[in-house]
Amino acid sequence: MAQVYVALGANLANPISQLNNACEALLSLAAPQSFSVSPYYRSAPMGDVEQPDYVNAVAGFKTELTPIELLNALQSIENQQGRLRELRWGPRTLDLDLLLYDKQCIDSPRLTVPHYGMRERSFVLIPLFDIAPTLSLPDNTQLKSLISDALRAELVIAQDSNDE
Repeated sequence: MAQVYVALGANLANPISQLNNACEALLSLAAPQSFSVSPYYRSAPMGDVEQPDYVNAVAGFKTELTPIELLNALQSIENQQGRLRELRWGPRTLDLDLLLYDKQCIDSPRLTVPHYGMRERSFVLIPLFDIAPTLSLPDNTQLKSLISDALRAELVIAQDSNDE
């Protein structure tokens, strides 16, 4: 059974509801009692496309799915929630990115793990730290060493994932 971490993001069609629905779907992929999710954070969009702020979180869970099976399942959840891939870094109903799959390093045409941009993204690092503060990355970098006050200042809590 693999420990995985998935980034969640949305900025269209009621983003908090999109993340809540995604968490429900992710629960079906998780081993019993293994699912956790960070608080939800608001963050500015990446790139030059004019669009609303994002709501982001990170979920962690154990799964029996292989990396590609998990990727397929994540993309299916995105599609079920109306995800359209029209514009790079454009607005979206839901974005699910596989950040980590155990300590594996994967570099294939469809999947790169650890996720290629996770070290530079406050909206990934801070929520990941919330649920896995002692985590070390596959290269043995301690997650806490990547967290700074400046990074924390980039985010505002949108809603605790346990609030309704």
